[in-house]
Amino acid sequence: MSIPLSILDLAPIRRGSNAAETFAQSVALAQTAEASGYKRVWYAEHHNMNSIASSATSVLIGHIAHHTDTIRLGAGGVMLPNHSPLVIAEQFGTLETLFPGRIDLGLGRAPGTDQMTFRALRRDPSASDAFPHDVLELQGYLGATSRIEGVNAYPGQGTNVPLYILGSSLFGAKLAAQLGLPYSFASHFAPDALVQATTTYRNEFRPSEFLAEPHVIAAVGVVAAPTNAEAQATFEKVRRDRIRLFLGRNRPTEFTNEEVEMLLDSSHGESIMKMLKYTAIGDAATVTDYLNEFARIAQADELITAHHSSDPAQRLESVKITASAMGLGN
Repeated sequence: MSIPLSILDLAPIRRGSNAAETFAQSVALAQTAEASGYKRVWYAEHHNMNSIASSATSVLIGHIAHHTDTIRLGAGGVMLPNHSPLVIAEQFGTLETLFPGRIDLGLGRAPGTDQMTFRALRRDPSASDAFPHDVLELQGYLGATSRIEGVNAYPGQGTNVPLYILGSSLFGAKLAAQLGLPYSFASHFAPDALVQATTTYRNEFRPSEFLAEPHVIAAVGVVAAPTNAEAQATFEKVRRDRIRLFLGRNRPTEFTNEEVEMLLDSSHGESIMKMLKYTAIGDAATVTDYLNEFARIAQADELITAHHSSDPAQRLESVKITASAMGLGN
């Protein structure tokens, strides 16, 4: 059997586009994923980024759910330090009630934004310290018994929305292992600790009422095309778009092509390109070989793929080629 594949939709607002167009593209992506045999699609919470449209994650999940039928949808993830656990339980309890058996809740400890925006969210910088406690409190709201006497989530109570711990370091790996929850590693942008984190999680995993055995989801970039040359050409565009995204934020004018080339060779550019370390680039056979080897290295039970492309049509093509190559739906 091929390893299950899922999709992380970064909901990018491309140059010259807008959020409304991005949402329409996200619907098309989820529908294509559903038809192609992917297991789930997740959306990540980011704030104050004019190139990402998934800030209101639960609202976007509800919108996509209305336009799909069977595929699981969820947060990958909700940045829990930005919220009260009760509010998140109510939001995802509502989603699970509306779309039973289709909702996931991935939880991250980072704020998903800069410090100025974090303050605008009315959260304290020390909120991340309470992450383990907040996960347990949230788990209680979604289960049968709240951990806060006299406080319950309506809707939410008894929905048992499955929780996933997200991470890019050993902290999340150890917490997921201790709580007996599935663990998803963000190797699509933080590749360095992948093997150490997944090994630590598996070694320290404690079975729970939610999960009998460890379950690792590893994120990986994909650029699949009919030929290796086409995939490499698309990836070159991805590299340049990354420079504009990360280094051109809040810049009044866009970088010229010459400036992008210079930045690619800079230390900042090298750091950004390092995020793309784990990316499958090529035709169907090349991508299949890469993903199977990556799954082995990551000790993954499931891969969540981020299909990098500057063009929505190319992204859908990558999704389809990868699904066919990996035998999804067979």
